[in-house]
Amino acid sequence: MVTPQFVHSFTRAALSPDSDIATAALMIARIEYPTLDIGAYLDRLDTLGRVVAPRMAAAGGGAGVAPPRVDPSCYAQVMLLNDYLFNELHFVGNEVHYDDPRNSLLNEVMDRRTGIPITLALLYMEVARRAGLHVEGINFPGHFLLRCPPRRGQPYSEGLIIDAFHGGAILSEDACRELLRRHAGDEAVYDSGLQGRATKTQILVRMLLNLKRTYVQMYSFPQARDVIELLLAVAPSTINEIRDRGLLAYHLKDFSAALRDLQQYLQLAPKTSSDDDDRGEHEQIWEHVKSLRRHVASLN
Repeated sequence: MVTPQFVHSFTRAALSPDSDIATAALMIARIEYPTLDIGAYLDRLDTLGRVVAPRMAAAGGGAGVAPPRVDPSCYAQVMLLNDYLFNELHFVGNEVHYDDPRNSLLNEVMDRRTGIPITLALLYMEVARRAGLHVEGINFPGHFLLRCPPRRGQPYSEGLIIDAFHGGAILSEDACRELLRRHAGDEAVYDSGLQGRATKTQILVRMLLNLKRTYVQMYSFPQARDVIELLLAVAPSTINEIRDRGLLAYHLKDFSAALRDLQQYLQLAPKTSSDDDDRGEHEQIWEHVKSLRRHVASLN
């Protein structure tokens, strides 16, 4: 299991007010690689930013015709960054092995040059920041996106929506609507504001949830439990994670920890629900608790 000291260090990095997300993301990778040299990967990100920065600074507005109401200078810089990351360095979305846990680990994404939408977006943001271009994440349902917003003081009103998973493709509003329909169903309502900027914590939580799901699907329960420790460190009000940590402890035969978490979940979970599935789950957890109480008492 991850140590309390590690959880504390991760929490400090994840909740710090600075814009650095890479440090916390690389700390997540230490679940799989405990001796990972985080500094070496941060240095590599610095190098990527340092290489592309002068190209972007010299871009002007000469990298194609910008969409209406979009700053031509920002458009040119995004096009140059796209060319560098996706054409020159050959970063690419991993569509064939999407559920490979390595796609959720930033060190592996940098080494193998492939990943899922959120990790490729994180890489994009971190390189852009080092090169002097502001790019922010968008918590779009089912497929993490990026936005290069209009600069203050400029007469341009539209930002660029960027899909890092598909080679930095620039998405129109119609393309965003279609993407939402595919991932959230025909009834989903499109918000032209795209839910606003994803915060540092939201990005890390989404990365952790992806990784947890993958580990559970692989029956890699110790790693999944470690991921939940980090999730609860930065999002302590997510009571379903307390439940899941208890269930994982049960599978791992850590019955005292399982009892503690499942009892806490029952205390925090809503006591009444009109949903039959919720009531059934509550009753099932209660049965687990009664069984665990008997088992733990027999060990004393």
